[in-house]
Amino acid sequence: MARRLRIGIDTGGTFTDVVALDIDGDGPSGTAEPVTTKTPSTPADPAEGFAAGLAKVLGLLGASPGDVAALAHGTTVATNRLLEDRIDDLGFVTTEGFEAMLEIARQSVPDGYGNSYFWVKPPRIVPAHRVRTVGGRLDHTGAELRPFDEESAVAAARALRDAGVRAVGVCLLHSYANPAHELAMREVLRREHPDAAVSLSCEVLREYREYERSVTTLVDAAVKPAMNGYLERIAGRVAAPLLVMKSNGGVLSAEEVARQPITTVLSGPAAGALGAAFVAARLAGGPGGRGSVVTLDGGGTSTDVAVVLDGEPTLTTEGEIGRHPVKIPMIDIVTVGAGGGSVARRSPDGALKVGPRSAGADPGPLCYGRGGTEVTVTDAHAVLGRIPPHLLGGEVPLDVPAARAGLSALAAGLGLTVERAAAGILEISAWNQANAIRRITVKRGLDVRDYPLVAFGGSGPLLACRLLDVLGLPAAVVPENPGNLSAFGLLTVDVKNEHVRTRVVRDTELDVPALAEVFADLEDEAGAALAREGFPQERRRLVRSADLRYYGQAFEVRVAAPAGTPDEAFRAEVVRRFHDAHDARYGYCHRDDPRHPVEWVNLRVSGIGPIPRPRPPERPPGDGDPSRARTGTRPVRFDDWVETAVYRREKLAPGDVVAGPAVIEEFGSTLPLHPGFTARLDGHGNLVVTR
Repeated sequence: MARRLRIGIDTGGTFTDVVALDIDGDGPSGTAEPVTTKTPSTPADPAEGFAAGLAKVLGLLGASPGDVAALAHGTTVATNRLLEDRIDDLGFVTTEGFEAMLEIARQSVPDGYGNSYFWVKPPRIVPAHRVRTVGGRLDHTGAELRPFDEESAVAAARALRDAGVRAVGVCLLHSYANPAHELAMREVLRREHPDAAVSLSCEVLREYREYERSVTTLVDAAVKPAMNGYLERIAGRVAAPLLVMKSNGGVLSAEEVARQPITTVLSGPAAGALGAAFVAARLAGGPGGRGSVVTLDGGGTSTDVAVVLDGEPTLTTEGEIGRHPVKIPMIDIVTVGAGGGSVARRSPDGALKVGPRSAGADPGPLCYGRGGTEVTVTDAHAVLGRIPPHLLGGEVPLDVPAARAGLSALAAGLGLTVERAAAGILEISAWNQANAIRRITVKRGLDVRDYPLVAFGGSGPLLACRLLDVLGLPAAVVPENPGNLSAFGLLTVDVKNEHVRTRVVRDTELDVPALAEVFADLEDEAGAALAREGFPQERRRLVRSADLRYYGQAFEVRVAAPAGTPDEAFRAEVVRRFHDAHDARYGYCHRDDPRHPVEWVNLRVSGIGPIPRPRPPERPPGDGDPSRARTGTRPVRFDDWVETAVYRREKLAPGDVVAGPAVIEEFGSTLPLHPGFTARLDGHGNLVVTR
């Protein structure tokens, strides 16, 4: 009998993670146990790792490509291209007189003006000789002051073509209010330079602030050729519909993503945050409150942290990828170079440093035996016995003597023993992760001690106990198959697209009928996009929001807007929510102060197409004796070397409690349980670690 499989594939820097779920398992949403696996990533061509992961999981299931009903994918292709600054053959077209927009930027210096003496201005995303201008001018309302100058547009297109430019970003002044001039420029480029990949700001980011809109559009154009080529290569591997994870916490078809590849710049980390949100929603109460957690996704190259509040990851439009500001809606994620492959080294001043550089998947840590020459965090874990002498159930044997030899050389230069050097590497890595968590919580007005930690990823649980000590967290939750949670998260999210329109006006001057008209236009756009994804009218969900600020402020606060026809009550409710949100975020508001009028800035509509979520069954309780899962002992160093019990996680049953010191191992990850900590398995298969 034919099967119907939903598969999630998340490509990371070191491993490609795969989860498959039989839709016809035991219920309409697929309640069968998920099948998980991993395969090494292939940085030279991520499509090869994707294909290997797909073939591997189909082999485990005895299935064929024709059994795949849907496939969701989280990718780092766009992210890595930006982080590595591989931006070539890119051109920029803007309004006449604004050719220096990228050079001027925001006239600000990172880390404050005290850094201005030392800061070196980085190269612009497009060098000055590849910037071209066209005549014509709109005002901020979209009214035409001067007509579009086709002669200068043709000259610009031909100049970029003759210069070998393969991707062009177009950002004309005030096109957020009226896209006519940008659309005309695209027609000229199609005629004069048909081989170029073109991105228009009115389609990528239809809101004001010319510099951010320009850079966001240019980033989209820069990654478009590579991303579209990659999507074409992987789409040919499977006949099923291909959905791609977006940075905003939704998925879209590969065809739609190809139009705006910038929406995938945090594709992989977003999937992990959504998977953690799914875990948080299933927690039966517990410390920190139902559905609100801090997430920690520890991979081989980096660690990503986020906050989930009431079951939803927090969003931002003020993100950066590398040195480029990207103003698209994305899950608020802080990334640090503190993964398992992070390199440990002695700095010129003699101190021990860890990260952000990583050994990656190739050659990887010393213990991988693939020609690595530098000590990594994984090597430190191996030498201290905190991970088994093999990974992925024996598929990746570890050369522990090679790791010890490398650590010995590093330790000698530091004047430390091998064990002290390894412990120091792990302590620095733990503090790097802790500081990232503080940035996402304390700096955003949240008390980190109120939230349990969901630790996942191949290396996420390894330092969980230490993070509880450093941050005072109430508990750490290690979900089932933590190394594959990002891939599982791909199966828990809906189709989602975002539509925005700038309309700057003081609240006292707001034209409510005009407001209703803009929301109606945005809802039409969102509905049309969902229709292209195959969602009928009755399955579409449209969610409104608005960005407001006090007059004179530089940045806005986003608040949810109610449904129904916008009227005076609608306006008053949105303003009330803004005051409340401003007070919650900044500790004050001007609710009854006419000296600080409220200003509306952006109107937004999210179009959501619901996808059935998996419902893994609850497990029956065991007899309370975890010894059935014990496989033996080995020497492990925490504060000192101690003969430590080793457990297989899949043999534990709900209600079992393991006391540290212990090591709990599974296919894709390991939890070293320090002395003084306990881990309890709950009914959903989560290990709940407390002190």
